[in-house]
Amino acid sequence: MVVSVMVSFLILGLSLGAPIGPVNAARIEKGIQNGFAHSWMVGFGSLMADGIFMSCVYLGLHHFIETPFIQSFLWLFGAFVLLYSGIEGMMRSNRFSIIENRNKDSLIHCFFNGLLLSVSNPMSMMFWLGIYGSIMVKTAETATNQQLLVYTLMIFIGLTIWDLFVALITSGGRRFLTPATLKLIALLSGLSLVAFGVYFAIHGIQLFL
Repeated sequence: MVVSVMVSFLILGLSLGAPIGPVNAARIEKGIQNGFAHSWMVGFGSLMADGIFMSCVYLGLHHFIETPFIQSFLWLFGAFVLLYSGIEGMMRSNRFSIIENRNKDSLIHCFFNGLLLSVSNPMSMMFWLGIYGSIMVKTAETATNQQLLVYTLMIFIGLTIWDLFVALITSGGRRFLTPATLKLIALLSGLSLVAFGVYFAIHGIQLFL
């Protein structure tokens, strides 16, 4: 049971990292321009921003999520963000483009680029409030604090795997970055987010009944 839950959080992390958005666009651009390390540093900066958001949510909200109303709100809000992100990612796949530029950037510049892209995005805090808040509600019912940390780690592993994957394909072979490939990635990740969103919505509605 615990292993299956860990796998589901790993898949969730992969799904959260995959949608074509500002950070992934920057990853792909830096990978084409400068290579693997620069693309990976953009993703690492974004991952640090995700960690900051998740820490703020955990430290600030875990005392207030035990009431049914708050639990239902977090599940439904998480469903909204997941559905919105999934649908938007699929719609934006047709408008994605890559502009090649060979100017060499420093690794620290790429790191802060990814960090600022995530921190300055007003959807980021809302996203982690809904998603991680919902996860906290679910795990608090049946899991210990240690298990919650393990599940959180699985999300980070999923995000890291996607970061490494993007860095590898952008630096290792441009032939993989065809519009059809990007569209397929966006569609699959979008469908996965929508599926999680439907699950969150059902769970949130059940709390009202």
